[in-house]
Amino acid sequence: MNISDDDLVIAIIGLGYVGLPLAVEFGKIHRTLGFDISQPRIEELRAGHDRTLEVEAEQLKQASRLSFTTQVDDMHACNFFIVTVPTPIDEHKQPDLTPLKMASQTVGQVLKPGAIVVFESTVYPGATEEVCVPILEQQSGLVFNQDFHVGYSPERINPGDKQHRLPSIKKVTAGSTPEAGEFIDQVYRKIITAGTFLTSSIKVAEAAKVIENTQRDVNIALINELALIFNRMHIDTLEVLEAAGTKWNFLPFRPGLVGGHCIGVDPYYLTHKAQAIGYNPEMILSGRRVNDAMGAYVADSVVKKMTQNKIHAVDAKILLLGFTFKENCPDVRNTRVIDIVHALTGYHAKVEVYDPWMDAQEAQQEYAISTVDVLQDNSYDAIIIAVAHQQFAQLGIEKIRALGKNQHILFDVKHVFSKQEVDARL
Repeated sequence: MNISDDDLVIAIIGLGYVGLPLAVEFGKIHRTLGFDISQPRIEELRAGHDRTLEVEAEQLKQASRLSFTTQVDDMHACNFFIVTVPTPIDEHKQPDLTPLKMASQTVGQVLKPGAIVVFESTVYPGATEEVCVPILEQQSGLVFNQDFHVGYSPERINPGDKQHRLPSIKKVTAGSTPEAGEFIDQVYRKIITAGTFLTSSIKVAEAAKVIENTQRDVNIALINELALIFNRMHIDTLEVLEAAGTKWNFLPFRPGLVGGHCIGVDPYYLTHKAQAIGYNPEMILSGRRVNDAMGAYVADSVVKKMTQNKIHAVDAKILLLGFTFKENCPDVRNTRVIDIVHALTGYHAKVEVYDPWMDAQEAQQEYAISTVDVLQDNSYDAIIIAVAHQQFAQLGIEKIRALGKNQHILFDVKHVFSKQEVDARL
C-alpha cells in the first residue's frame, strides 16, 4: 500500500449510528468526508446535532478535519472509503442488498488507482467479493487487487450504549490481500484504543460478524421458549433465571421482543447463504420463529388476562409504553413492538403508543400507529410496558397504575417492576 498518513483522505459512506462515530473519530486525525444521500441529515450534522443521539455536539466540534456532503463528486479526492450503509431484509425475510449495491456504485464512480474500499455493513460470508467487488470494477473500470483493494471490518456499535463506544470495542479487520489487510488494520488502530483483530480473509471477518448476533438470537429464543413453558406452569420466569444465574457459567439472557437491525435481521443473512449452498439451518430458523412470535404471544396473554378479569378486549383502550426496538434508544427500525399492536388490533382493541424517545411523526409514517404525547390518568383498560426506557422506571408503579381505569391490567414485558406490582409479566 502506497498511501502515506499525509496523503490519506477518508470517506465514510452512510452517516447513521455506525458511520457517524467513525467519521468523528477519523475526523480528529485525518481529512475525512462524511457522505450521506439525505440532505436533512447533512444539514443537521453541519449544525452540530445528531438525531441518533450517538454523538454529542461537543464531539462533533472536536472532529476538526471532518466535513459533510451529499455530492458524489466531492469524494474524488478520497482514497480510503468506508461503507456503513444498512443491510435490511425484505418482506420475505431475504437479504436486501439494495443499499449496499447503490453504495458500491457510488464509490465506483470516484474510485481511483491505489484506493481501498472497506465495508462495515453486515452481510453473509462472500458478499463483499461476490456482490460489491464486481460493481466497483464495473463502475470504475479498474481491476480488483491490481488497481484497488477492498477490506471488511464489521461494525460492533451497540445503539444507546454509552459505556461501550467505538474506540473501546475491539475491531475485527480483513483485507483482500495480506498487504491490504495489514494496511487496513493499521488505519483502524489509530482510532480503536481496544485494539484490532486481523483475520486471514474477508469471508472469515464476514462470518464472525454474522454469528455474533445469530448466537444472541438463538440464546434469547431458548429463554423465550422457556418463558412460554414456565408461564403455562404458573412459574415466574425471571425468578427461575435469577436462581439458575447463581451458577457461575449460566448465561444471563432474558426473555423479550427481538427486533432492531442486528439481532432480528443478521441471522437471515446467514440462513440465506446456508440454503444457497444446500444446507437447511434448522436451529437458527427455529430460533427466529420463536422470537418472531413473541409479540403475538404478549398480546394474547394480555387479552387472556383481561378476559379473566371480565374486561372486554373489543373496543378496549390499551396503552403501549415504549415502541423503539430497545431501551433508551430512538431507533424504531424493525421494532417488534409493532407485532403487539397488530395482534391487539386484530382483537378490535384501540391501541395507543407512548414513547419519549422516538420521533412520533416518523413512527406514524412508517407504522401507521396512534401515538400520544401526554398521558392521561384513568384512561386505559390495559397497560403494556413494552420497552424498558429509564423514564418508565422513574415514573414509578403508582403513576403508571394511575393511567389505568379502576379495573385494568398491567403487563410488564421487560420486568421493569416486581411481580408483586404488576398483573403479569413475560
